[in-house]
Formats: sequence, structure tokens, C-alpha cells
Amino acid sequence: MNIDFSKNTDGLIPAIIQDSETKNVLMLGYMNAEAYAKTVETNKVTFYSRTKQRLWTKGEESGNFLNLIDIKNDCDNDTLLIQVEPVGATCHNGTDTCWAEENKTEYGFISKLENTIQTRRENADSEKSYVASLFKLGINKIAQKVGEEAIEVVIEAKDDNDDLFLSESADLLFHYLILLQAKGFKINDVVNVLKSRQK
Repeated sequence: MNIDFSKNTDGLIPAIIQDSETKNVLMLGYMNAEAYAKTVETNKVTFYSRTKQRLWTKGEESGNFLNLIDIKNDCDNDTLLIQVEPVGATCHNGTDTCWAEENKTEYGFISKLENTIQTRRENADSEKSYVASLFKLGINKIAQKVGEEAIEVVIEAKDDNDDLFLSESADLLFHYLILLQAKGFKINDVVNVLKSRQK
């Protein structure tokens, strides 16, 4: 890897720290060539501390190490993206990230949809909400809807209308997310089961 530490007069380049699993950005630090070499050698992320004017391995005092998974260099060879497995909180303030955000797995639009389903469930008095009405009918009705949607997906899979197949697939996924919440789970619980099967 060709890293250009000479672009800045102090020999430091930014190192963006990202959780390899959740893909959340945890913090930003700076490395010189020596810090980079130590990181690669020890598999523990080491920075150059501008305040202490020395190498600093994250977690050397707290025990909250950043275990190295992968390092990528950017197109200008002067910024690193370092993927890690964090041990404990990353920020010195005790939070998961230096932006005080929870380091949890998000699935973009699916996570937003799950939040919407949860909100509609919590506001079950709304007569206009289809989701709220399903929760009022109970687990048996929700499970029945998932079964109906699954059958429709199978039927459309055997035909040649891709639009109908995708539409029924969306209905199935939507109702499955409702069923998961009715059972007290979210999509990440299912993902964790799938991950456990890789071992």
C-alpha cells in the first residue's frame, strides 16, 4: 500500500475508524508512518497523539481497543479508512462513537420502515392506520396475512409478470416485518441467526 505521509508538513494523515460489522464511523484520528506500522504489527489501532506528541494505542489505558480488521487507502493516498472490531466504547466520554451515537446495525430503508411500524403500533388508537388495525386483530391475523402474501409470491414467481412478482414480494416483506414485531423481534434478530449459521 502506497501511503503518502509527506503531503502534510507534520507527516500526519487522517484515519477514519469504521466498525467492520455495522459500518458506522466511530472516530477520526491521525497517523504517521510509525503509528501505521505499529497498527499493522500489533493488530491494534495506534494513532499519533497531537496533544501528547507521541504514539497512542487506542485502549492502552481503558482497555477499549480497536482490533484491526482491514485498512484501505483513498484515491489520493493520504487518508485511511480503517475497519475495526471495537472492544467497548470508542469515545473517551464512554459513548459508542465520538458523535455520541449508538453503534447499532442499521438497514437503511428497512430500519426506517421498522420504526414506522413500531410508531403505528404504539399509536394503536388511530383508526386510519392499516398497521395499527392489524395489531388490534392479533397475532393470528398477522400470521395469516403473511401466509396469504407468501402464497401470492409463489403464484407470481411461476408467471412472467415481474412487476406483480416484485409487488407481492414487497407485500410479503412488509407483513413479515409486522409479524416480527408482533413476536417481539426485528430484522436484525433474523440476521443474527443467519450469521450464526456461517460458523
